[in-house]
Amino acid sequence: MSRAKGRIFVISGPSGAGKGTVINRLIEVRPELVFSVSATTRGPRTGEEDGVAYYFVTREKFEDMIAHDEFLEHAEYVGEYYGTPKKPIYESLANGIDVLLDIEVQGARQIMAKEPDAVSIFIVPPDMEELERRLRGRRTESEDKLAARLKRAREELDEKAQYDHVVVNDEISRAAEEILAIIAR
Repeated sequence: MSRAKGRIFVISGPSGAGKGTVINRLIEVRPELVFSVSATTRGPRTGEEDGVAYYFVTREKFEDMIAHDEFLEHAEYVGEYYGTPKKPIYESLANGIDVLLDIEVQGARQIMAKEPDAVSIFIVPPDMEELERRLRGRRTESEDKLAARLKRAREELDEKAQYDHVVVNDEISRAAEEILAIIAR
């Protein structure tokens, strides 16, 4: 949706809640939305392309970007850095383009503090059993990393009350429609 100034939509939720899948659906339906590509120090998963899924950078490069104040937010999550580069977001907003950010809760708090007009949406799985099933289905992490993600997910679910909206991702199309209705407001 184009207007004098675009809006930021912060989308958070525990790992495995389906944020990426729902965001892909939103962009499919509303291609004028811009997805903010984050930077990370974690390695790419199968099928992820640099500059599309994330900007995959070394820990040293990430720390250099922090030192040069290049992030709107950044955080360390399960031993890896994640951050949102400022420049492309502010360029889109200035052009009246809405921006979707897929951000974990630490980063979301930073965004909401810096950008009080940002709309925050927390995506949750139907239940913890489904979340664990989704994470295991990825087959991308060791049992230790998986346990850390599940522990962190429980902690994050306790923080959903700080968000403007909570959306249950029990079915991708339904969750996307609910978020599109929020964006249209």
